[in-house]
Amino acid sequence: MDKRVVFDFEIDFSNGGGIQGQEFRLDIEGDDIDDKALADFIIEDMRLLMVGEVRILNKRIIEEQHKRT
Repeated sequence: MDKRVVFDFEIDFSNGGGIQGQEFRLDIEGDDIDDKALADFIIEDMRLLMVGEVRILNKRIIEEQHKRT
């Protein structure tokens, strides 16, 4: 079985406002991923600009088939 990370996140933008995600899932390689790498992936994958603080919450690793190829 493949590994995925399930987590909540909060992102503040440096020019005001922010976004949140709950129960967000991402495919990962290996058994763990650090919060900085998760934040970087979200920012890049969603093409976010003017990102201030990123908070990763309730992170857990699950076994589930990868969704991306």
